[in-house]
Amino acid sequence: MGTLFAVVAMTPSLLPRDWLYQGLVSGISGALGYGVGVALARVLRLVPAWRRLVATTRGRVPTALASRQLPAVVALCAAAVVAMLVVGAGWQRAMTAAVGMPPPSTLDWLRAGPLLVLIAVVLVLAARGVWWVSRRVDALLERRLHWPHAVASVVATVLVLGGVVLVNDVLLHRVLGAADAAFAARNADDHPGVERPSAAERSGAAGSLVAWESLGREGRRFVAGGPSTDDLQTAVPDAAPATPVRVYVGIENAGTAGERAALAVEELERTGAFERQVLLLVTTTGSGWVNEAAVAPLELMYAGDTAAVATQYSYLPSWLSFLVDRSRAGQESRALTAAVEEHLAGMPADERPLLLAYGESLGSYGSETAYASLADIRERTDGVLWAGPPDANPVWHALVERRDPGTPAVAPVYASGLFVRFAGDAAQITTPTTRWEPPRALYLQHADDPVVWWSPDVLLSAPDRLREQPAGTDRPAMRWFPVVTFWQLTFDLLNAKSVPDGYGHNYDGLVLDGWVGVVPPDGWTVTDTERVRAVLTR
Repeated sequence: MGTLFAVVAMTPSLLPRDWLYQGLVSGISGALGYGVGVALARVLRLVPAWRRLVATTRGRVPTALASRQLPAVVALCAAAVVAMLVVGAGWQRAMTAAVGMPPPSTLDWLRAGPLLVLIAVVLVLAARGVWWVSRRVDALLERRLHWPHAVASVVATVLVLGGVVLVNDVLLHRVLGAADAAFAARNADDHPGVERPSAAERSGAAGSLVAWESLGREGRRFVAGGPSTDDLQTAVPDAAPATPVRVYVGIENAGTAGERAALAVEELERTGAFERQVLLLVTTTGSGWVNEAAVAPLELMYAGDTAAVATQYSYLPSWLSFLVDRSRAGQESRALTAAVEEHLAGMPADERPLLLAYGESLGSYGSETAYASLADIRERTDGVLWAGPPDANPVWHALVERRDPGTPAVAPVYASGLFVRFAGDAAQITTPTTRWEPPRALYLQHADDPVVWWSPDVLLSAPDRLREQPAGTDRPAMRWFPVVTFWQLTFDLLNAKSVPDGYGHNYDGLVLDGWVGVVPPDGWTVTDTERVRAVLTR
């Protein structure tokens, strides 16, 4: 069973992976398979018919042959692992070719074999160690307290497992504390080439309500970036370019989400953001990162007559923040959205800017939780764009579940694309032939993005998305297996950004087409889009 789980884990998943990732996912899967085999053997030993069958079989096997059974089984398992690694290397070459990456060699791929054995052995020995402690506690309870065997076994198991959970919880808190401290220290370092902006339209500049040093690593890069005046003029030749407003409030600027949101609104007022044509609410990822590729296209489309605002709620990277404390992203987004909406409610309706929302990955989860439903999104915004939405996104999940009959989960269509669309490429944004009623909502999602597909439910059940092979693909098909597929997708998560743009969790090249679909300026044409794309490419 251990070998079976290990070799099944070598089958294709969503993304190409190297020998190191393969060794890890097969090692973990192999250890779990071994555990399943041990549990199954223990259950079968309780069945009288099985015990009789085993006894009869053993009696008919010569002693010399019986002594060779274990070496024969070990050799057979080793041969199966090597053979599957060779086949798996071929699958990985096909997958790397499909996304334009260098292919792995079979010799390199074989290095996963020793690694997976090492990982499996370590995990099995750890589990056996826990079992050994449980048996010692069981014996102690029976001998000293004279408890019945059944009662002592249950109590011993509960005590030992409780101790393991407690130790893991303490260790987890210590690890997370150390990680938070490490990333907090990194928050003080700047990206290369980042300099304090001089324009009054930027947070951290002279006269800003937030100090440059307090914005954090990602905040400083965000407010210091953006298209130049020449870029804006080139993108929209007929318009007089304006300096785009970029407002950012770091986690060090205020202690709570509400206080940071209030400070952000004050910064928006100071910079004249509410007088711009477009106001974009960005929910950051865990570390406070704002994707430049999401904001710059909108600024170029509107010749700089825009404002973008974001606040920071964590030091941790997005994947870690999502696993341990995703609620903070939602709290931050709801606070900022409410504060901005309250200010806009006090303005004349014809003087308000277009209110847009954006989030990527964990940021899309946080941004989406500010709204209760698609109707709520359309009631309170002028358009939203969310890239790489996790399966935990409540509105996205509900829309995909209620998609039009006959449309696949990897490319769902909801209400014929009348209000919301899902796209993995530019063509899918405009594929539904029905009118797209504003305000528009758009989800960018690739068929091979593990952030979109990963879910704890995959452990024991196959979701619709994993039963579908994207049309026209030239990569090997992915199949669902209990337990194993979950670990494949988990390691795909760590690998999600390692593939070229247009695959996995990389959406930079599609964001411009997304904004053109959601909120195009009046009279916008394909020629205008390509002119902006040329500026972004340069």
